[in-house]
Amino acid sequence: MTVRLILEAKGRDVAVIASSESVATAVRELAERRIGALVSVGEDGSLLGILSERDVVRLIAERGADALASDVGSIMTRQVKTAGEETTVDEAMEIMTRNRFRHLPVVERGRLVGIVSIGDVVKRRIEDAEREAQDMRSYITAG
Repeated sequence: MTVRLILEAKGRDVAVIASSESVATAVRELAERRIGALVSVGEDGSLLGILSERDVVRLIAERGADALASDVGSIMTRQVKTAGEETTVDEAMEIMTRNRFRHLPVVERGRLVGIVSIGDVVKRRIEDAEREAQDMRSYITAG
């Protein structure tokens, strides 16, 4: 089971934001879309960074509400861990668990092609487990 299958099921749309936008704008976007992260990309589709809810919480804790006027580029994570479409679901889960984040951009040939969340990965693992259990029940009752 690969990340490609998750993207094919959920879609490849990624919520993006310009690194020059204010953090306040990013917060509104996160709230309106009910998502946990925004990605910043270059004109060529290359991944520049990711801004998560946790980044915003840390910023406000350190500098107060006035920090919402900061630009996204000044606080986004630039050294982003990524997956490829052929990354397995287990590998994606390991990357997110080990690094303690919930969103994993998917990059192919240097371009952003999607994003998966820990929720996407867990949902897929549950579906696979349920399918395996059903297959086992069918095998047992057929034999």
